[in-house]
Amino acid sequence: MAFPPLVVCTGLDLVAKVTGEDSPNLTGSRFGFLATDLGILWEDGEGGVLAAFGDTYGDGWEGPGAGARTSDHRRNVLARSTGTDLAAGLWLDEVTEDRPGHAAEILPADPRRRIESTVIPTAGIAVGGVQYVHYMSVKVWGVPGGWRTNYGGIAYSRDRGMTWHKDQDARWRNTWLRGRHPFQMGGFATDPTGAPDNPGWVYLFGTRNGRFGDVHLARVAPDAVADPGSYEYWTGGHWSEFWRRAEPVAAGPAGELSVAYHRGLGCWLMVHLDDRAGRIVLRSAASATGPWSDGQPLVSGLEYPALYGGYLHPGALDGDDIYFTMSQWGPYNVFLMHADLARQ
Repeated sequence: MAFPPLVVCTGLDLVAKVTGEDSPNLTGSRFGFLATDLGILWEDGEGGVLAAFGDTYGDGWEGPGAGARTSDHRRNVLARSTGTDLAAGLWLDEVTEDRPGHAAEILPADPRRRIESTVIPTAGIAVGGVQYVHYMSVKVWGVPGGWRTNYGGIAYSRDRGMTWHKDQDARWRNTWLRGRHPFQMGGFATDPTGAPDNPGWVYLFGTRNGRFGDVHLARVAPDAVADPGSYEYWTGGHWSEFWRRAEPVAAGPAGELSVAYHRGLGCWLMVHLDDRAGRIVLRSAASATGPWSDGQPLVSGLEYPALYGGYLHPGALDGDDIYFTMSQWGPYNVFLMHADLARQ
């Protein structure tokens, strides 16, 4: 069995706060929100980067943690960034608005009572001028780190993220009894190496609801991202059209995850939360199918309590470092982090 390349963090620093009125982005006065989380990043195909955030709160939010539905709650919001000087922070140029100066909820919840608690983006990708978001339909929150989803789904926008569509057929419905469908949360990636056996596949890494599952892998042709019936699933030795045959490519516990090919280091990187250990970890592999290295420490919860997330910035994959967003529950906001890396 081949051994995966090992990439380790050799230095870490907090660059700047991304959200909150006390951040450089002044998101309260500029965009109408004081608190949010996640900050999922992807290239928009037009030279910029889109950032999707989770449950978001405005006037009335006091913290710590998430606010009440009366605190100008939106289940998700979307921002665009065109800045390239990440050492100075992640500047948000604009947001999708529902009125001037107020970030809109881009993916609404089911209007029926007790069907859907919230709708959380988990990954994004731009293909052929279309923006795609993988999201989870949260039925009910449970114990810390545990929740139950109705399904994982794909939404798309053909107008630069201004309006979004949730196709009812573009869903991986959760298993009824145990709730362990492996693609309830996702991480999109593409292979830029131009290998002859990869005609432009879009990869979707997935985990079940909550933060304790293994990581699985699917792939799809670029023109079928919004069609779950077109995905193929990695079984450990070949690709199958049946999701139940998918085998883990990386063992959990894995929470929010982000995956990308790092051109500077010449290998794949995966960043995800290890909730049981109270840290965000870094894994590496020679190919998307693995084998993947064990999780190496990236950010410790001892230094940044109640941390979660970990979403790679796609514009910083050419050197020997990475930038990524990290959330903390207490301040309930997003921070831009920087890590120096070394391949051993």
